Amino acid sequence: MHGRDLPWRRTTDPYLILVSEIMLQQTQVPRVAGRYELFARLFPDIRALAGAPVAEVLRAWQGLGYNRRALNLHRSASLIIAEHGGRIPGTFSDLRGLPGVGSATAGAICAFAFGVPVPFVETNIRSAYIHHFFQESLRVSDGDLLPLVEATLDCENPREWYFALMDYGSWLKKICANPSRKSRHETRQSTFAGSHRQLRAQILRAFLTHAPELSPEVATGTPGLDALAVGALMSAWDQEEVVATLDELTREGFLRRSGGLHSLA
Repeated sequence: MHGRDLPWRRTTDPYLILVSEIMLQQTQVPRVAGRYELFARLFPDIRALAGAPVAEVLRAWQGLGYNRRALNLHRSASLIIAEHGGRIPGTFSDLRGLPGVGSATAGAICAFAFGVPVPFVETNIRSAYIHHFFQESLRVSDGDLLPLVEATLDCENPREWYFALMDYGSWLKKICANPSRKSRHETRQSTFAGSHRQLRAQILRAFLTHAPELSPEVATGTPGLDALAVGALMSAWDQEEVVATLDELTREGFLRRSGGLHSLA
């Protein structure tokens, strides 16, 4: 069995690895591969990303879903400039302080960018250890797996060791029932069609696609929303839900509101 040839595995640039690890959260590898290379061309370093308007970052993110990750990545870039002199932090604790960076993402960046052997668990690692050590168990905790990861981790070359382990876990899912289903941390993604996630995505896409560059405005205080930007949504969604979601996206930092108008942040 040979390792997967993935674009983010061809670099040790901490910035590009940060980008790839945020993209890989809750998103399958094939979807990430194409968007990663485009994103890296548009924002080749941390200063380019931090200096870009949120709208441009969100446009480059389209197709990956979970747009909050793009916003967190943009915020992380600004924080890295302000607090770390533009250098991606190389310690687990500092990485955990970045928006949207959890334990698995911080551990992966430590291993892949800096060669630091930090034990962590993600879905393919989870599959490998459950398959070999917990075949008769149900609702296995990551806390049960971490000591095993730590005991077997190759401290001399954690980068290649984790690559091989993740590829093995991915392969296991293809030849047997997904072992990660026995994990208490594994959750099945809810149906997208008709969900609140879909409404959020459609509203953001309306701003990004139909409205004027960087300053799209949608009136929200009248019975009908601006037909150009979100009018097409009204036949499929309740108007009150659309307005509430606009306010939700504003609170989260995707949009801004001035008077009765929303626009991209």
